[in-house]
Amino acid sequence: MSLATVYSRARVGVSAPLVTVETHISNGLPSLNIVGLPEAAVRESKDRVRSAIINSQFEFPLRRITINLAPADLPKEGGRYDLAIAISILKASGQLAECQLGEYEFVGELALAGDLRGVPGVLPSAMAAKAAGRKMVCPSENANEAGLVEHKIYHAHHLTQVTAALLGLSKLELCSAVPRAEVPVQHLRDMADVKGQYQARRALEVAAAGAHNLLFIGPPGTGKTMLASRLPGIMPRMIESEALEVAAVQSVSGRKMGIDWHWSERPFRSPHHSSSAVALVGGGSVPKPGEASLSHRGVLFLDELPEFDRKVLEVLREPLENGEVHLSRARGQVSYPARFQLVAAMNASNEAYSGGQEYYQSSASQKYLKKLSAPFLDRIDLHVEVPPLPTDVLVNEQELGEASDSIRQRVEAAVTRQRARQGCQNALLSGRELERICALNDSDKVFMQQALDRLKLSARAYHRVLRVALTLADLEQTTVTRKHLMESLSYRKMEKNMLGNGGASR
Repeated sequence: MSLATVYSRARVGVSAPLVTVETHISNGLPSLNIVGLPEAAVRESKDRVRSAIINSQFEFPLRRITINLAPADLPKEGGRYDLAIAISILKASGQLAECQLGEYEFVGELALAGDLRGVPGVLPSAMAAKAAGRKMVCPSENANEAGLVEHKIYHAHHLTQVTAALLGLSKLELCSAVPRAEVPVQHLRDMADVKGQYQARRALEVAAAGAHNLLFIGPPGTGKTMLASRLPGIMPRMIESEALEVAAVQSVSGRKMGIDWHWSERPFRSPHHSSSAVALVGGGSVPKPGEASLSHRGVLFLDELPEFDRKVLEVLREPLENGEVHLSRARGQVSYPARFQLVAAMNASNEAYSGGQEYYQSSASQKYLKKLSAPFLDRIDLHVEVPPLPTDVLVNEQELGEASDSIRQRVEAAVTRQRARQGCQNALLSGRELERICALNDSDKVFMQQALDRLKLSARAYHRVLRVALTLADLEQTTVTRKHLMESLSYRKMEKNMLGNGGASR
């Protein structure tokens, strides 16, 4: 048989479209041509495949070989097609004539000796293979990652292991992931280390319970970064679908499971303020995920917020609102999930800060705050001031604050209530669902109208106030009352100070 068809998977964002590898062997001068929009790494696979086949004690056909990667209009990149190409050549040349390959998909890069090397993006390929009802073979290096999908996903170390299994001479091992309960959790910093700062600690708990965005404001050295780094330790445990979303993004970014990340952990990303827009949202000639997508279902921490270029911050407005990043390039469009919690910290110079309202009225502070736009600030639910600690608390207080474990128990209870009621955390509620769940009485409606007029809040900010109030009520396992509305509004007073004094512009 001189024609063979083998299936593989491409990598486009977090999806894995099917690629059909068609190999035809005909008479003529020995050659190997690959068509179907291959990039350089794919075109070079002919040399890797040839050496791998010869070093695996098979015969490389000295005839005219044409390999088509369909669909022809889908760009193919990387070494992920090596294994499929090698299997298709062996099938077309009659060396695997008895094998039924239609129920398999193959993904993996070949070394010259025939060893299989890991490739990025195996998890989306395994999920797509399961949806298509086919088995998949991948490198052993990707076994833990592919094992997250409960399906017939096999792994191998060498090309000969794959061919022996296809010929029925041996069996491949199924991929198996480390159970979530047994994943070694990264050491998370404890809230008990934080002295004082009760309002900031309260805001962190509210942010964790409702998936709200948070902005810390205060002078240098008051613990803003320390507080932000402790948010992952009190965030709720991810459900399995969320964990798989995170794992898919980490997989396509090329990070290795068990080394760079564990699938039960929420990401925490902290890019430097010199980062570009492409670094934050992703891009490149072959679009790759940026920090916003790498922090999907986790925390994106921006320290020294106004030091970021204003145009860089503005590109975060879409993912903050929609939870996705859409990248358009000449070669096509790619979408990445980016449902992250933004935690930001900012300060003015020590000379500009003397506490209270004077901080916002100083010329140095106003110049600093003008770097932020009102639409960007509108998308942050909680604006919290972190003042300097009193010296007696800093020096003399020996008692530890509340530990992260006990805070997380309250957060888990609130999130369980939210998921049972609406299927998501409060920050993800639409306006109509929010007004249905958070129905205010006539007195509270009048109160809110007066508050909106005084604080000059936008419609978006109004809905965010309601979402925070609903989270405060969920933490107490009760319904929204005036007390919750007042506390929620108190987290917007920084916006009034900044906008009212001309700090941020629309």
